[in-house]
Amino acid sequence: MTSRMLKPWLFLLPALIIYLTVIFVPAVYTFFLSFFSWNGVAPHKEFVGLGNYAELFTQDTVFMRALKNNLFWMIGSLTLIMGAGLGLALLLNKKLKGRIFFRGVFYFPYVLSGIVVATGWTWLYNPTQGFVNKMLALLGLESWQHAWLAEPDIALYAVFVAAMWQGIGQPMVLFLAGLQSIPQDPYEAALIDGAKPYQSFFYITLPLLRETFVIVVATTLIASMKVYDIIYGMTGGGPAESTQVLSSWMYSQTFKFANIGMGSAIAFILVLISMTIIIPYVYFTTRKSHV
Repeated sequence: MTSRMLKPWLFLLPALIIYLTVIFVPAVYTFFLSFFSWNGVAPHKEFVGLGNYAELFTQDTVFMRALKNNLFWMIGSLTLIMGAGLGLALLLNKKLKGRIFFRGVFYFPYVLSGIVVATGWTWLYNPTQGFVNKMLALLGLESWQHAWLAEPDIALYAVFVAAMWQGIGQPMVLFLAGLQSIPQDPYEAALIDGAKPYQSFFYITLPLLRETFVIVVATTLIASMKVYDIIYGMTGGGPAESTQVLSSWMYSQTFKFANIGMGSAIAFILVLISMTIIIPYVYFTTRKSHV
C-alpha cells in the first residue's frame, strides 16, 4: 500500500479507535454476557445459553409489556409527533408575522434535557397542585381529573404527551428545511392549472419531501426504540410496571436486580429490533428515491 493510499486511513484511525473501544467492543461483550447468568460481582459466570432469551419471551411478563409499550411509542411517534411536526412546518413556512419567533418556541423544548422535561411535567401532573388538574377544575371538568402518573391505565399516555411536547421540534425543523428547498415553480404551475391547495400538497409537496421523510422517519423510529430518560424521570417504569419500556427494563434488570445476563439480553434484543426496522426501511426508501 502506497503512502498516498495510507494517508486517508491515518486520518480515520483516531475515529476508528474510538468507535471500536467505545461502541463495537462493548456491544460485542454485551452480546457475550447475554448467554450467562451473572450478578456483576461474582468471580464466575454461569453459562445458560439461550436461557435468558427464553425466559424473557416465556416468563417475563414485564418484558412483554415493555415491548408493547415500545410499539405504542413507535406508532405514536410516527403518527402524532411526526404529523404535528409536519403540520407546524407547513404553517411556519408561510409568510406569517412572528414566524421566526414561533419556530424558536416550538423547537426550544427539543434542546432541553429529558430529565428537565420530566421534572417540569411531573409538577404539571401533580394531582393536587398541578396545572393540569387545576385547569380542569377551573373549566368545571373535575370528573376529568386524575392522578396522571399514578394510574396504570393512563400513566403511559401522560408521559407520551410530555415526550410529544419535547420532541415535536425536531421533525418540524427537518420538514422546514425540506420545504424551503422545494422550488416555487411547480406550485405556480399548479395554481395556473387550477389545482386546489390539498392537491398541491399531495401531488407536489409530499413527493418532493420524500428524502426528508426518510431522515425524519428513521430518526423518529430510533428515538422511539431507545426512549428512556423521560420514562425514568417521570415514573421510573411504574406504577405497577405499566410504563416500562425496553430501555428502562434493561436498566432495572442490570442495575437494580444485578441480573447482568438478562439486562444484556434485553439490550441485544433492542438493538436487533432497531436494526430489523431501520436498515430495510432506509435501504428501500433511499433506493426508491434514486431510481
